[in-house]
Amino acid sequence: MGKIPEKPEEIFEDLTNDYKNIFGEDLLSIVLYGSAARGEYVKKKSDINLMIVLTENGLNLLVNALPAVKKWRKAAVAVPLFLTFEYIKSSLDSFPVEFFNIKQSYKVIFGKDFLDEISINKKELRLQLEKEIKGKLIHLREAFFETVDDKRKLEILFSVSLGAFLSMFPTIMYIMNVEIPEKRSELISKSVEILGIDKELFIKLVDIKMGKYKLSKNEGIDIWKKYVEQVRKIAFEIDKLSL
Repeated sequence: MGKIPEKPEEIFEDLTNDYKNIFGEDLLSIVLYGSAARGEYVKKKSDINLMIVLTENGLNLLVNALPAVKKWRKAAVAVPLFLTFEYIKSSLDSFPVEFFNIKQSYKVIFGKDFLDEISINKKELRLQLEKEIKGKLIHLREAFFETVDDKRKLEILFSVSLGAFLSMFPTIMYIMNVEIPEKRSELISKSVEILGIDKELFIKLVDIKMGKYKLSKNEGIDIWKKYVEQVRKIAFEIDKLSL
């Protein structure tokens, strides 16, 4: 199958069979996560994200999966995360935000639900959040000088960095003991409310990311300045948290 599906469910059976044929009994689980698992998949705009759990022996067979990975890329399936359960368990302290986000929105399409067996430490989440946000702040400042004269490059900068921040919002709400909304629009509204940041700015940034808004000639610098100010505010709020 080489075309992008209307719905992710359309490809699950064929995709699962491909990976069964490659890994056999070494294939333990296939997990859908991200926007497609939340029911927010948009054809030609969303990737279909998968985590594939293998045995240790299965990792030795990864080269055999190359044709399948290439085949399903044409159907908007991102290169899967090929992991073992032991790796997941041993990496929860190194990548707590990443695994927390996967655990927030996922659906098992084959095999065992390994994610149900893991828990994420809030202190480790807060520490990684602080590092990630302060790192993104530095990147925003550095990248600005390379993009300021090119509207399209600025739009890409805003889009990529916003995606990173949107992935952090559920984690922020979790460590602040706030209920996490399922839909992205509700998540943004709730996040800007509890963090006291500029809702109008973040809605505009989402529109830029989704291709619904194009920067005018002179507004890129103004948006960048406001964006950096808000990121600094988020970093300050995270720094204040004590767990």
